[in-house]
Amino acid sequence: MQIKWFDELDSTNDELLRGISRYDNLSVVAAVRQTSGRGQRGNKWLSAPGDNLTFSILLKPADLPATEFMSLTYLATLSVKAWICAQDVPAVVKWPNDIYVGRRKICGMLVENRLDGARIGASVMGIGLNLNQTVFPGELVNPVSLKRITHRDYPLRETLEELLGYFDFSALESPSGRTALWQAYNQGLFQQGQACRYRNLLTQEEFTATIKGATREGRLLMNDGNSFSFKEIGYIL
Repeated sequence: MQIKWFDELDSTNDELLRGISRYDNLSVVAAVRQTSGRGQRGNKWLSAPGDNLTFSILLKPADLPATEFMSLTYLATLSVKAWICAQDVPAVVKWPNDIYVGRRKICGMLVENRLDGARIGASVMGIGLNLNQTVFPGELVNPVSLKRITHRDYPLRETLEELLGYFDFSALESPSGRTALWQAYNQGLFQQGQACRYRNLLTQEEFTATIKGATREGRLLMNDGNSFSFKEIGYIL
């Protein structure tokens, strides 16, 4: 995987999306500072310059059906989770694509796909991982970094190279591999099996339910028979 570092970018995702035709498969773009980092639901990704990893991976799958788009999220979340756990930090995936330690967010992702007919022509996996930042803006409700947990400093470039070694893209190449990703994703999701409070974002009603898991297509399944897509449910933490 070829890594291209920038001192400053608007967004690593935007850089790869602008340059899909000139960047090779499995190119990685990383920025010391992002001026317009983006997260899920149109949120901004706020990160202190030089403290954290903000990077994106370009994947040009050979044969990935568009209906299997969530396999990309499953792969990315499981890979980052595995690396964090290898640092002796117990991380879990919070549906759909955040990584938590305890009840605090350490990593967020934004996966953006470009279709080619019924298949995914290209995918950009944007990842923001809190490494060394110790003071966070007040508008971030529950952030944490590896340094706040382990009291260690993490060099950005060496850490990124090590982290990328946890991504096994061959899992996307077969139906059985994609099934294995989905099954692994459904083991130990944040708050899975616990009765917790949530908010239905369509009605603004609060309710108590238990997460059962996620469907192959990425819908969140609850024990009361309801299921939710992105932007339809909020966690009350």
